[in-house]
Amino acid sequence: MDEQRIIKKMSRVGILGNVVLAAFKLLAGLLGHSGAMVSDAVHSLSDVFATLIAWLGVRMAQREGDKEHPYGHERLECVASLTLGLILAGTGLGIGYTGIRKLLFERGSIEIPTMLPLIAALISIVVKEAMYRYTMHYAKLMDSAAFKADAWHHRSDALSSIGSFAGIGLAKLGLPFMDPVASLLICVFILKIAYEIMQDAINKMLDTSCGSETEQQIREFIEAQQGVEQIDLLHTRQFGNKIYIDLEIAVKRDISLIDAHTIAERVHDAVEQHFTNVKHVMIHVNPAEEHTEQPGA
Repeated sequence: MDEQRIIKKMSRVGILGNVVLAAFKLLAGLLGHSGAMVSDAVHSLSDVFATLIAWLGVRMAQREGDKEHPYGHERLECVASLTLGLILAGTGLGIGYTGIRKLLFERGSIEIPTMLPLIAALISIVVKEAMYRYTMHYAKLMDSAAFKADAWHHRSDALSSIGSFAGIGLAKLGLPFMDPVASLLICVFILKIAYEIMQDAINKMLDTSCGSETEQQIREFIEAQQGVEQIDLLHTRQFGNKIYIDLEIAVKRDISLIDAHTIAERVHDAVEQHFTNVKHVMIHVNPAEEHTEQPGA
């Protein structure tokens, strides 16, 4: 898998697609008298910056470790994801503010939208859902938190367009106040997704474990390795989209240091080869406890 080619392709699709879609929705919102569609257009425009940040974060995270950063730069992708979440939250709050202002202070002047923004909302739903699926597919292949966040930006735009479609449709049926109400629903959708993106990014920046299920898989794999008597300690921590493992294994106490070292090296290599997202395993070798028979046993 040529990751650099995929990153460039995803970034190109995201930026070009959002620019064209934002311009189309903004025009439809202005000409069709729909505040919800204008809010939707602003959301699409924010996705352009989201894709740029995702691209920059992934590129910087792929840099090799250096003297100042011997463990690498993977956490920069978490910084990018956190930034994307903040941008998404800001966009959601802005859309919510516009909806509240129209409901409280401009309700009497709300116009009934034309058919144009309704058509634009339908087109946006289809296009943005396709962009979500496309971006998420490759984000999962690369295990990229930043591009997963970018994919959710696309999905949130599709959700906001669903809200716009419902609000505009109800406004055309004689309920014009439903257009700004749709903006408030869009705000709630966006804030929920922004919270989940930021929570995931913060967890990965705080050395959070990779979870009991993954740790159990790693434990079972190590215990099955030749020469390992038992596991005395197993700690995992997330480092961006990679995992570090601190491990203590017990080996037979009467074998040579060379043999114990060989077992440790074999376990180290096997784990990193089998679990591709494990960046490094730090292994300490302990002598297995000596089992003595009790008198009269």
